[in-house]
Amino acid sequence: RERSRQEPISVLDSVRGRKALVLDQGIAGPLGLIAEASLLKEHGVEKMYHLLPGRLDTECKSVVYLCRPKLKYMKYISEHIHTHESEGGRSGVKKDYYLFFVPRRTNICERVLEEEGVFGDITFRYFDLDLIAFDDDVLSLELETSYRECMLDGDKTSLFYAARSIMKLQSLYGLIPNVKGKGTCARLVADMIMRMRRELGPDEEPTMAPEIDTIILIDRDVDMITPVCTQLTYEGLVDEVYGVQNSYIEVDAEVVGALGGKDAPKPVPGKKVKYALNCSDKLYSEIRNLNFTVIGSLLNRKAKEIDEYYKSRHGMSVSALRDFTKKLATTQQEHASLNIHTNISEKIMRITSDPAFHRRIEAEQCLLAGTNPESSVDYIEECINKKDPLVKILRLLILLNATSGGLKAKQLEFFKREIIQTYGYEFIFTLNNMEKLGLIHSQQSKGPTFAALRKALRLVVEDIDENNPNDIAYVYSGYAPLSVRLVQQACRPGGWRQGGMEELMRALPGPSFEETQVMPAGVSYTPVSAESSVDHHPVTLVFYLGGVTFTEIAALRFLSQHGSTDGSPARDFIIATTKLINGDTVIDTLVDKVVPRSESGPAGPAGGALQGK
Repeated sequence: RERSRQEPISVLDSVRGRKALVLDQGIAGPLGLIAEASLLKEHGVEKMYHLLPGRLDTECKSVVYLCRPKLKYMKYISEHIHTHESEGGRSGVKKDYYLFFVPRRTNICERVLEEEGVFGDITFRYFDLDLIAFDDDVLSLELETSYRECMLDGDKTSLFYAARSIMKLQSLYGLIPNVKGKGTCARLVADMIMRMRRELGPDEEPTMAPEIDTIILIDRDVDMITPVCTQLTYEGLVDEVYGVQNSYIEVDAEVVGALGGKDAPKPVPGKKVKYALNCSDKLYSEIRNLNFTVIGSLLNRKAKEIDEYYKSRHGMSVSALRDFTKKLATTQQEHASLNIHTNISEKIMRITSDPAFHRRIEAEQCLLAGTNPESSVDYIEECINKKDPLVKILRLLILLNATSGGLKAKQLEFFKREIIQTYGYEFIFTLNNMEKLGLIHSQQSKGPTFAALRKALRLVVEDIDENNPNDIAYVYSGYAPLSVRLVQQACRPGGWRQGGMEELMRALPGPSFEETQVMPAGVSYTPVSAESSVDHHPVTLVFYLGGVTFTEIAALRFLSQHGSTDGSPARDFIIATTKLINGDTVIDTLVDKVVPRSESGPAGPAGGALQGK
């Protein structure tokens, strides 16, 4: 995290004097996690703006742009410069423009700037916005369209960024001895890592003992079942209902209340505010990975504990009162957090207690368990007839396709026709994209089916106890995420090669591999055994290419906390990804906007996480 903070500081310090900082909106959130607004201002930033079309009103002589290499951003920058030149010609003030590409510039962007006649007015540099620490055990590149680019468009740029980020981790924590992966993209990233290592000079290889024992690379399309299922952990449902963006959610001001205490102004009704969700919130850390069914009783217990603590001050001795006062600030903070999460959970509970929600979960569970799939088909048709949100329909359709080995030809054509007639012809392109990715297709009888995977990997666990879970299946109230089961299997003796796993692995998309990197000269590595891991758990980095859900993160944290029961060493897991996702956000990247959303309007001040966390 500290290393990440140095990158934006060095960028700003390279431009002298007062400056205006203009950010594309996709970067503003992630940047706010590593560099607060106060830190940016200490290094010369007078004001921050979002990169939008129209005028950019700033009195600063230096204008610093941080943006991804996208054509629309080049158009916006050109418009800003032309406007300033026409105004500057009258006032005699000329501005200096610095464009920091994140993470590198492209020829097509340069060509657009040349055609607009502003290429010579800009000083070009780079800004490596690498893996961002969202939590103590979660890292993300926050590449919003990485799934679509890799799986649909054939653009492997984000894989290069992933490989480069892994190389940076190896430079900090030593060479990772064991490299395992599943999927075409995983294979490409592993090959890139090997090639980048060969390109290092003799003195550039890391010489410290490895702190990370294994890296497991997993393509998102290896398991598309998990993200389209409704998440049932607290954090997962918060994401489903509110949409977690860069560790923040946007809620009504009444939900958060007056955090400044009794003297703080009352929240304005209808106003939206951002609230941070991270490990600094002690209560949130305790409840985030739990199944939502146990949250109500836990919050009630916490409320009683805090109430009893406040009442305990009556009749105290002076020394006891002194100890009470020391803990008071912490307790008041926990009390404020409890009120907020109670308000959040009450809204979620109104949704989860609705019969419509239960009907959806029942349909998903039937498909996952392979029981009465006809009722789920009828439910999808019913949802279309009621014109439920299309993203809900598409998630259920992907789940039906994946658990049934495809759709019957007539069934596939029926659903496509119904969706187009109900939601509009513009969604022909979305359905076509889904077919290209194999998310919906005609039934094919080849190799092991989902039923075989379900049985061999125990993907469905009956009679799961959400209060005292003993299996990762608690995160979906009975379904164990396929990707996490693969991680479990990879960490066992023999890995993916033992038993009948090889045949099962061939049923999933892409190649599977397990390789060992040769340690640099003078670096020793001893594989960790069950006996040697008692005091020091080996660390495994699980890298999801295409995105990871909060429930998968919760399942991996469960494995870290509860260890293994098969004799293999207990492990600590670190999760890295190209993007934190849910089913809605994945499908949204597949929707081709036939009529582009209006993006007109002046460039406004940057808000959200970047304006003071």
